[in-house]
Amino acid sequence: MAQLVLGIGTSHSPLLALSSSQWVHRAEVDRGNPELNLSCGRRLDYAQLLAEVGPLYEAEISAAVLADKEKACQQALDRLADELAGAAPDVVVIVGDDQSELFGPHNQPTLAIFHGGQLDTFEGKYATADAPAWMRQVGEGYLMERSHQAPADAAFGRRLIEGLMREHVDVSSVAHVADPRQAGFGHAYGFVIKRLFRERRMPVVPIMLNTYYPPNVPTSARCYDIGAALRRTLDAMPDDTRVAVVASGGLSHFVVDAALDRRVLRALAEHDVDFLRSVPPQALQSGSSEILNWILVAGAVAPLPMAWCEYQPLYRTPAGTGVGVAFCAWRAP
Repeated sequence: MAQLVLGIGTSHSPLLALSSSQWVHRAEVDRGNPELNLSCGRRLDYAQLLAEVGPLYEAEISAAVLADKEKACQQALDRLADELAGAAPDVVVIVGDDQSELFGPHNQPTLAIFHGGQLDTFEGKYATADAPAWMRQVGEGYLMERSHQAPADAAFGRRLIEGLMREHVDVSSVAHVADPRQAGFGHAYGFVIKRLFRERRMPVVPIMLNTYYPPNVPTSARCYDIGAALRRTLDAMPDDTRVAVVASGGLSHFVVDAALDRRVLRALAEHDVDFLRSVPPQALQSGSSEILNWILVAGAVAPLPMAWCEYQPLYRTPAGTGVGVAFCAWRAP
Protein backbone atom coordinates (compact mmCIF):
# COMPACT_ATOMS: atom_id res chain seq x y z
CA MET A 1 0.00 0.00 0.00
CA ALA A 2 1.00 3.64 -0.35
CA GLN A 3 2.56 4.98 2.85
CA LEU A 4 0.82 7.96 4.43
CA VAL A 5 3.87 9.46 6.12
CA LEU A 6 2.55 12.88 7.16
CA GLY A 7 -0.59 14.92 7.54
CA ILE A 8 -0.42 18.71 7.70
CA GLY A 9 -2.96 21.42 8.36
CA THR A 10 -2.01 25.00 7.63
CA SER A 11 -3.83 28.27 7.32
CA HIS A 12 -2.99 30.34 4.25
CA SER A 13 -4.25 33.78 5.27
CA PRO A 14 -2.78 36.81 3.48
CA LEU A 15 -1.58 37.89 6.93
CA LEU A 16 0.98 35.07 6.81
CA ALA A 17 2.66 36.69 3.81
CA LEU A 18 2.76 40.12 5.47
CA SER A 19 4.43 41.64 8.50
CA SER A 20 2.14 42.39 11.43
CA SER A 21 2.52 46.11 10.76
CA GLN A 22 0.89 45.50 7.37
CA TRP A 23 -2.17 43.71 8.77
CA VAL A 24 -3.91 47.08 8.92
CA HIS A 25 -4.56 46.74 5.19
CA ARG A 26 -6.73 43.67 5.78
CA ALA A 27 -8.43 45.43 8.68
CA GLU A 28 -9.49 48.15 6.24
CA VAL A 29 -11.01 45.46 4.02
CA ASP A 30 -12.98 44.15 7.02
CA ARG A 31 -14.36 47.60 7.78
CA GLY A 32 -15.70 47.79 4.24
CA ASN A 33 -17.10 44.25 4.14
CA PRO A 34 -20.93 44.37 4.18
CA GLU A 35 -21.23 40.63 4.91
CA LEU A 36 -19.05 39.69 7.85
CA ASN A 37 -20.16 36.15 8.67
CA LEU A 38 -20.90 34.88 12.15
CA SER A 39 -20.90 31.18 13.04
CA CYS A 40 -24.65 31.30 13.67
CA GLY A 41 -25.15 32.12 10.00
CA ARG A 42 -25.91 35.83 10.38
CA ARG A 43 -24.07 38.43 8.31
CA LEU A 44 -23.35 41.96 9.48
CA ASP A 45 -21.42 44.97 8.31
CA TYR A 46 -18.63 46.29 10.52
CA ALA A 47 -20.69 49.03 12.16
CA GLN A 48 -23.37 46.49 13.10
CA LEU A 49 -20.77 44.07 14.47
CA LEU A 50 -19.09 46.78 16.54
CA ALA A 51 -22.44 47.93 17.91
CA GLU A 52 -23.26 44.33 18.91
CA VAL A 53 -20.00 43.23 20.55
CA GLY A 54 -18.29 46.54 21.34
CA PRO A 55 -14.52 47.13 21.12
CA LEU A 56 -13.93 43.83 22.90
CA TYR A 57 -10.63 43.08 21.19
CA GLU A 58 -8.97 46.50 21.39
CA ALA A 59 -6.10 45.16 23.49
CA GLU A 60 -5.55 42.30 21.01
CA ILE A 61 -4.60 44.63 18.17
CA SER A 62 -1.72 46.50 19.81
CA ALA A 63 1.51 46.48 17.81
CA ALA A 64 3.28 44.36 20.45
CA VAL A 65 0.56 41.68 20.56
CA LEU A 66 0.38 41.45 16.77
CA ALA A 67 4.18 41.20 16.49
CA ASP A 68 4.21 38.31 18.98
CA LYS A 69 1.49 36.52 17.01
CA GLU A 70 3.32 37.06 13.73
CA LYS A 71 6.46 35.49 15.25
CA ALA A 72 4.49 32.50 16.57
CA CYS A 73 2.88 31.91 13.17
CA GLN A 74 6.14 32.06 11.26
CA GLN A 75 7.79 29.69 13.72
CA ALA A 76 4.91 27.25 13.28
CA LEU A 77 5.24 27.46 9.49
CA ASP A 78 8.96 26.80 9.78
CA ARG A 79 8.16 23.77 11.91
CA LEU A 80 5.73 22.47 9.26
CA ALA A 81 8.42 22.94 6.61
CA ASP A 82 10.77 20.91 8.82
CA GLU A 83 8.13 18.18 9.15
CA LEU A 84 7.75 18.02 5.39
CA ALA A 85 11.49 17.84 4.83
CA GLY A 86 11.84 15.10 7.43
CA ALA A 87 9.02 13.01 5.99
CA ALA A 88 10.56 13.13 2.49
CA PRO A 89 7.33 12.30 0.64
CA ASP A 90 7.32 11.19 -2.98
CA VAL A 91 4.13 13.18 -3.59
CA VAL A 92 2.22 15.87 -1.69
CA VAL A 93 -1.58 15.85 -1.97
CA ILE A 94 -2.89 19.36 -1.24
CA VAL A 95 -6.56 19.72 -0.32
CA GLY A 96 -7.69 23.29 -0.88
CA ASP A 97 -10.55 25.43 -2.12
CA ASP A 98 -10.70 27.32 -5.37
CA GLN A 99 -11.87 30.94 -5.15
CA SER A 100 -12.63 31.88 -8.77
CA GLU A 101 -9.04 31.14 -9.74
CA LEU A 102 -9.44 27.99 -11.80
CA PHE A 103 -13.23 27.60 -11.70
CA GLY A 104 -16.18 29.97 -11.82
CA PRO A 105 -19.98 30.06 -11.94
CA HIS A 106 -19.92 28.56 -15.42
CA ASN A 107 -18.21 25.43 -14.05
CA GLN A 108 -18.06 24.79 -10.29
CA PRO A 109 -17.44 21.14 -9.37
CA THR A 110 -17.93 19.99 -5.80
CA LEU A 111 -14.74 17.94 -5.94
CA ALA A 112 -12.03 17.94 -8.59
CA ILE A 113 -8.58 16.37 -8.80
CA PHE A 114 -5.73 17.46 -11.06
CA HIS A 115 -3.98 14.77 -13.08
CA GLY A 116 -1.65 16.85 -15.18
CA GLY A 117 2.12 16.93 -15.07
CA GLN A 118 2.56 20.63 -14.34
CA LEU A 119 0.73 22.97 -11.99
CA ASP A 120 0.38 26.52 -13.34
CA THR A 121 -0.60 29.25 -10.88
CA PHE A 122 -3.10 31.96 -11.79
CA GLU A 123 -1.77 35.36 -12.76
CA GLY A 124 -4.71 37.38 -11.45
CA LYS A 125 -5.45 40.39 -9.26
CA TYR A 126 -2.07 40.28 -7.53
CA ALA A 127 -0.33 40.81 -10.85
CA THR A 128 -2.18 43.92 -12.03
CA ALA A 129 -0.11 47.05 -12.60
CA ASP A 130 -2.18 49.07 -10.13
CA ALA A 131 -2.06 46.52 -7.30
CA PRO A 132 -0.67 48.13 -4.11
CA ALA A 133 2.72 46.97 -2.85
CA TRP A 134 1.23 44.96 0.04
CA MET A 135 -1.06 43.08 -2.35
CA ARG A 136 1.82 42.22 -4.64
CA GLN A 137 3.68 40.95 -1.57
CA VAL A 138 0.75 38.66 -0.80
CA GLY A 139 0.81 37.56 -4.45
CA GLU A 140 4.45 36.57 -4.12
CA GLY A 141 3.57 34.52 -1.04
CA TYR A 142 0.85 32.80 -3.07
CA LEU A 143 2.97 32.36 -6.24
CA MET A 144 0.38 34.54 -7.98
CA GLU A 145 2.18 37.82 -8.69
CA ARG A 146 2.89 36.08 -12.03
CA SER A 147 2.30 32.56 -13.22
CA HIS A 148 4.61 29.99 -11.68
CA GLN A 149 5.04 26.34 -12.57
CA ALA A 150 5.45 23.44 -10.18
CA PRO A 151 5.79 19.71 -10.87
CA ALA A 152 2.66 17.60 -10.48
CA ASP A 153 2.35 13.81 -10.42
CA ALA A 154 -0.01 13.01 -13.28
CA ALA A 155 0.04 9.23 -12.79
CA PHE A 156 -0.65 9.48 -9.05
CA GLY A 157 -3.44 11.98 -9.65
CA ARG A 158 -5.09 9.62 -12.10
CA ARG A 159 -4.79 6.75 -9.62
CA LEU A 160 -6.48 8.86 -6.96
CA ILE A 161 -9.33 9.68 -9.32
CA GLU A 162 -9.82 6.06 -10.34
CA GLY A 163 -9.58 4.84 -6.76
CA LEU A 164 -12.12 7.34 -5.46
CA MET A 165 -14.49 6.47 -8.28
CA ARG A 166 -14.27 2.84 -7.16
CA GLU A 167 -15.14 4.13 -3.67
CA HIS A 168 -18.31 5.68 -5.16
CA VAL A 169 -16.98 9.25 -4.87
CA ASP A 170 -17.79 11.20 -8.03
CA VAL A 171 -14.72 13.22 -9.05
CA SER A 172 -14.30 15.90 -11.70
CA SER A 173 -10.93 15.69 -13.41
CA VAL A 174 -8.62 18.49 -14.55
CA ALA A 175 -5.74 17.66 -16.88
CA HIS A 176 -4.13 21.02 -17.67
CA VAL A 177 -4.32 24.80 -17.43
CA ALA A 178 -4.93 26.36 -20.82
CA ASP A 179 -3.92 29.97 -20.08
CA PRO A 180 -2.81 30.98 -16.55
CA ARG A 181 -3.61 34.62 -17.34
CA GLN A 182 -7.26 33.58 -17.56
CA ALA A 183 -7.45 30.78 -14.99
CA GLY A 184 -5.03 28.69 -12.95
CA PHE A 185 -4.27 27.27 -9.54
CA GLY A 186 -4.71 29.70 -6.69
CA HIS A 187 -3.58 30.65 -3.24
CA ALA A 188 -4.50 27.42 -1.45
CA TYR A 189 -1.82 25.61 -3.47
CA GLY A 190 0.72 28.33 -4.15
CA PHE A 191 1.05 29.20 -0.47
CA VAL A 192 1.90 25.63 0.53
CA ILE A 193 4.45 25.25 -2.27
CA LYS A 194 6.05 28.63 -1.63
CA ARG A 195 6.15 28.58 2.18
CA LEU A 196 6.59 24.91 3.09
CA PHE A 197 8.54 23.35 0.21
CA ARG A 198 11.64 25.55 0.62
CA GLU A 199 12.26 25.47 -3.13
CA ARG A 200 12.32 21.66 -3.23
CA ARG A 201 10.53 20.47 -6.35
CA MET A 202 8.23 17.90 -4.76
CA PRO A 203 5.47 16.66 -7.07
CA VAL A 204 1.97 17.63 -5.99
CA VAL A 205 -1.59 16.48 -6.64
CA PRO A 206 -4.15 19.23 -5.98
CA ILE A 207 -7.59 18.27 -4.69
CA MET A 208 -10.08 21.11 -5.14
CA LEU A 209 -13.05 21.18 -2.79
CA ASN A 210 -15.86 23.67 -3.35
CA THR A 211 -16.26 25.15 0.11
CA TYR A 212 -17.35 28.66 -0.88
CA TYR A 213 -20.01 28.63 -3.54
CA PRO A 214 -23.58 27.31 -3.18
CA PRO A 215 -25.53 25.36 -4.21
CA ASN A 216 -23.12 22.40 -4.34
CA VAL A 217 -21.01 22.84 -1.20
CA PRO A 218 -20.59 19.44 0.49
CA THR A 219 -21.53 18.89 4.12
CA SER A 220 -18.97 18.25 6.83
CA ALA A 221 -20.13 14.62 6.92
CA ARG A 222 -19.55 14.24 3.20
CA CYS A 223 -16.09 15.80 3.45
CA TYR A 224 -15.03 13.46 6.24
CA ASP A 225 -16.33 10.46 4.30
CA ILE A 226 -14.44 11.54 1.18
CA GLY A 227 -11.29 11.75 3.29
CA ALA A 228 -11.89 8.23 4.59
CA ALA A 229 -12.35 7.04 1.01
CA LEU A 230 -9.09 8.77 0.10
CA ARG A 231 -7.32 6.81 2.82
CA ARG A 232 -8.81 3.53 1.58
CA THR A 233 -7.66 4.45 -1.93
CA LEU A 234 -4.11 4.96 -0.67
CA ASP A 235 -4.23 1.69 1.25
CA ALA A 236 -5.30 -0.15 -1.90
CA MET A 237 -2.36 1.06 -3.98
CA PRO A 238 0.09 -1.78 -4.57
CA ASP A 239 3.32 0.24 -4.28
CA ASP A 240 4.99 1.97 -1.34
CA THR A 241 4.74 5.58 -2.55
CA ARG A 242 5.38 7.96 0.36
CA VAL A 243 2.48 10.42 0.60
CA ALA A 244 1.94 13.61 2.56
CA VAL A 245 -1.57 15.10 2.71
CA VAL A 246 -2.04 18.81 3.40
CA ALA A 247 -5.18 20.74 4.41
CA SER A 248 -4.81 24.32 3.22
CA GLY A 249 -6.92 27.18 4.62
CA GLY A 250 -9.05 28.18 7.58
CA LEU A 251 -9.96 28.44 10.27
CA SER A 252 -12.75 30.89 11.19
CA HIS A 253 -12.93 34.18 9.32
CA PHE A 254 -13.83 36.95 8.70
CA VAL A 255 -15.08 37.25 12.27
CA VAL A 256 -12.84 35.15 14.49
CA ASP A 257 -14.69 32.44 16.42
CA ALA A 258 -11.97 31.09 18.70
CA ALA A 259 -14.41 28.78 20.50
CA LEU A 260 -15.35 27.08 17.22
CA ASP A 261 -11.72 26.88 16.10
CA ARG A 262 -10.56 25.29 19.35
CA ARG A 263 -13.45 22.82 19.30
CA VAL A 264 -12.56 21.78 15.75
CA LEU A 265 -8.89 21.41 16.66
CA ARG A 266 -9.76 19.30 19.70
CA ALA A 267 -11.89 17.05 17.51
CA LEU A 268 -9.04 16.74 15.02
CA ALA A 269 -6.62 15.76 17.80
CA GLU A 270 -9.03 13.31 19.39
CA HIS A 271 -10.34 11.87 16.11
CA ASP A 272 -13.84 12.87 17.21
CA VAL A 273 -15.59 11.68 14.08
CA ASP A 274 -19.09 12.46 15.32
CA PHE A 275 -18.25 16.12 15.87
CA LEU A 276 -16.32 16.52 12.62
CA ARG A 277 -19.19 15.02 10.62
CA SER A 278 -21.75 17.30 12.31
CA VAL A 279 -20.28 20.81 12.05
CA PRO A 280 -23.34 22.79 10.86
CA PRO A 281 -23.31 24.54 7.49
CA GLN A 282 -24.10 27.94 9.05
CA ALA A 283 -20.75 27.79 10.87
CA LEU A 284 -18.98 27.14 7.56
CA GLN A 285 -19.79 30.27 5.59
CA SER A 286 -17.41 32.47 3.59
CA GLY A 287 -13.79 31.93 4.66
CA SER A 288 -14.75 29.73 7.59
CA SER A 289 -15.83 27.15 5.02
CA GLU A 290 -12.17 26.21 4.59
CA ILE A 291 -12.55 24.18 7.78
CA LEU A 292 -14.04 21.61 5.39
CA ASN A 293 -10.58 21.09 3.88
CA TRP A 294 -9.31 20.10 7.33
CA ILE A 295 -12.26 17.79 7.91
CA LEU A 296 -11.57 15.97 4.64
CA VAL A 297 -7.91 15.55 5.58
CA ALA A 298 -8.96 14.34 9.05
CA GLY A 299 -10.78 11.47 7.37
CA ALA A 300 -7.62 10.59 5.45
CA VAL A 301 -5.16 10.75 8.34
CA ALA A 302 -7.41 9.13 10.96
CA PRO A 303 -4.92 6.35 11.87
CA LEU A 304 -2.16 8.90 12.58
CA PRO A 305 -1.90 10.72 15.92
CA MET A 306 -1.64 14.50 15.96
CA ALA A 307 1.95 15.29 16.90
CA TRP A 308 1.48 18.99 17.65
CA CYS A 309 -0.76 21.96 16.94
CA GLU A 310 -0.41 25.74 17.15
CA TYR A 311 -3.40 28.10 17.17
CA GLN A 312 -3.50 31.88 17.03
CA PRO A 313 -6.65 34.04 16.85
CA LEU A 314 -5.47 36.93 14.68
CA TYR A 315 -7.84 39.76 15.55
CA ARG A 316 -7.25 42.86 13.48
CA THR A 317 -10.06 45.21 14.55
CA PRO A 318 -11.61 46.09 17.93
CA ALA A 319 -14.79 44.20 16.97
CA GLY A 320 -12.89 40.95 16.45
CA THR A 321 -12.64 40.60 12.69
CA GLY A 322 -9.69 38.66 11.39
CA VAL A 323 -8.87 34.99 11.08
CA GLY A 324 -8.17 32.08 13.38
CA VAL A 325 -5.01 30.45 12.06
CA ALA A 326 -3.78 26.97 12.90
CA PHE A 327 -0.83 24.76 12.06
CA CYS A 328 -0.88 21.02 12.82
CA ALA A 329 1.01 17.85 11.99
CA TRP A 330 -0.12 14.23 12.14
CA ARG A 331 2.51 11.50 11.94
CA ALA A 332 3.44 8.18 13.41
CA PRO A 333 5.42 8.41 16.68
